[in-house]
Order: sequence, then structure tokens, then C-alpha cells
Amino acid sequence: MNPLLSRLQPYPFERLRQLFATVTPSPDYPAISLGIGEPRHATPEFIKSALTAALGTGLASYPATAGEPTLREACAAWMQRRYGLELNPATQVLPVNGSREALFALAQTVIDPTRAGATVVHPNPFYQIYEGAAFLAGAQPYYAPSDPSRNFAVDWDSVPDDVWARTQLLYVCSPGNPTGAVMPLAEWQKLFELSDRHGFVIASDECYSEIYFRDEPPLGGLEAAMKLGRTDFRNLIALTSLSKRSNVPGLRSGFVAGDAALIKPFLLYRTYHGSAMSPVVQAASIAAWNDEAHVVENRRMYREKFAAVTPLLSAVMDVALPDASFYLWAGVPAAWQGNDTAFARELLAQYNVTVLPGSYLAREAAGHNPGQGRIRMALVAETAECLEAARRIVQFILSRG
Repeated sequence: MNPLLSRLQPYPFERLRQLFATVTPSPDYPAISLGIGEPRHATPEFIKSALTAALGTGLASYPATAGEPTLREACAAWMQRRYGLELNPATQVLPVNGSREALFALAQTVIDPTRAGATVVHPNPFYQIYEGAAFLAGAQPYYAPSDPSRNFAVDWDSVPDDVWARTQLLYVCSPGNPTGAVMPLAEWQKLFELSDRHGFVIASDECYSEIYFRDEPPLGGLEAAMKLGRTDFRNLIALTSLSKRSNVPGLRSGFVAGDAALIKPFLLYRTYHGSAMSPVVQAASIAAWNDEAHVVENRRMYREKFAAVTPLLSAVMDVALPDASFYLWAGVPAAWQGNDTAFARELLAQYNVTVLPGSYLAREAAGHNPGQGRIRMALVAETAECLEAARRIVQFILSRG
């Protein structure tokens, strides 16, 4: 067996199952889960129609790993509309089977484990694929903490110079999971300068980019590079997905874009890895990337939901509207003395609402787990269900005095 498999940590939802194994949820309330960040708004009908229409011919041949030119062109056209970017669909865009598999595979492509101290830097708290990808590529993860004083933006300045010197890959998540923080241009400039100095690749995870609450859409990594005159996107790959944007998590469809010198070996890796996208999924993806009306409506529903739920919860706990994403990152009230797992267990037992302990989304580093004492709530259900969950949480907290 690959000995690196032993370094993988249990996934947060497995830890949650273990935490709740001895909990009996209150039978007085129907179950509501805010634990898993799985989009639950309805999939647009036109996407399902495109999928089924492609069944006639789409299963009769092996797909190319590079994807159909029409799909790559649709992805590039969306990047132009969304960010004002001019990308070459043939060399700077590559379809992937959802951002998760691409985030993992990219590390396997760019990491050289024979170099001493191979390191992958990523945020803390974080999406656990970053850590697992680092381990299985033969690298060591370094956990860069979030800063509560800056809306939980990552404190890149806390990473020592000697760590940057051995870094081969940096994962950036903006808008962030679980905090919803969006990186400004000055922060991107700092990371680009570090990449130039030390030669590491930046992977920009942007799967929450289309769910935002301000007037201005979140800045993307390639967009930031263009604004700074880095039009070759040197050592930069952006990853995005249809899952949250178009409510199709089961489609497993996204794409990567950026530095052509990285896309080429990534395509080679994926060809051997068997990562081609089904022609049926490609047809549905083309339809989704070419339409923006459903995305606007999806964003409206999230805005309405967060506007209703956030004020209720902010009256009894430390929580505020995020920059973007569909999570609330809330502080556990003082009565629980920072024990996020106890809060989650008691909430389930008394009010049958599931939330995810923040400590499960982070690692202890420098003697501190930056997720400790917080919970993540995924507001993915319909507004009425999320409001009911919020009312129960308020009642739960007030019952403790």
C-alpha cells in the first residue's frame, strides 16, 4: 500500500458522524442540516434538457481529455464576460470533472517530492482536499492562519520566509471556505511577488465566485494578474466549477484556466489519469456556461436568504454577512466556553439542527486551531427551512442564558 495514505485525516463529515454517534436528536423537531455545503436550489430545466438531449449520441464514443473545442470556447467566453479576460481556449483552458478532482490532480502534476522540504501552503481553516493533495504528492502542508480582525482573511505575512523558500504550490481560496473572505488586489500582488521570488505555483480555488452579497463581484486570480500586467498568468491556475454557480453538484463539471505552460503538463497528467469529461456532461456544461440569467436568479435567492437569516443569528452570536459564498462562520457564545463540538452536539440533541464544528475545518498550528470556538452553517436549503433553523438556534442559545 502507498504509505502516504496513512497521513490522510478523516474528512470533516466523517468526524461529524462520529461526534453524533451517541446523540439522539430531539423528536420534537424535523431534522434540518446546515452541515454540508451541497447546493440544494433546483437545477435549471434548460441544463437538464441539454443533458438528456445529448444522450442519443453522447455515449457512443470515448471523449478527449482536452474536451470539445466548443466547451473550451464556452468557458473562455464566460471568463471574458465575467472578468474581461482574453484566453486562448486551446492552450489556456481545460475542462475538469469538478474543482475537487482538479485541485487534487494539480498537486500531483506540479510537486517534485525529490526536492528537499517540498511544501504546500494553504489557508487554515481550509478545504481538506488541499491537505490531502499535498500529502499524496509527497509534500508537507503548511497551515496559514486566518485573521479574525480582517474578516478572517488569511494572514500570509505570518508565513516565515524559510517556508516560502521551499514552497512549490500555494492554494488560495477566494471567496473563502468557510469564512467567505475575498482577497483584494494588494493581497494578490503580494502573493505574485512571492511566487516570482520563490518559483511556486498558485492554485486559485474560485468555486464560490458567483455567490456574493456586495455590489461588486469578487476579484478573480487571473483578473488580478491582468490588472497587474501579468498577462501571461505565469505560475497561476484558476479553478472554477458549475456546482454552486448553476446548482449542479452531481454534474461534476468545471474548468481550469491560466498559464499555458502549466496547462500543457496538467493535460498530460490527466490523459494518463483517465480524467476525460463525458460528452453528455460537456453538452450540459456548454449550456450552463453560456447562460447567466439563472446565475443572477440563484444569487438573488441567496441574498434574500442571508438577509433574512443573518440578523436573527447576529442578535445572539458573533456572526456577520460574509463577502461571498453560502456559509455563515459564527462564533460559539460564551456559555459554551469556545467548545464548538459541545455546541453542535447539544444543538442536535435539543433542536435537531446540524452544524459543522469549525475545529473540524482547521488544524492546530503554532499551538492554536483557528477554527476552534466557531461553527460553519451552510445556508443551502430554501429560505423557509434556513429561517426555521435560525429560530431554533436562537432559542437554543437563549435557553442557556
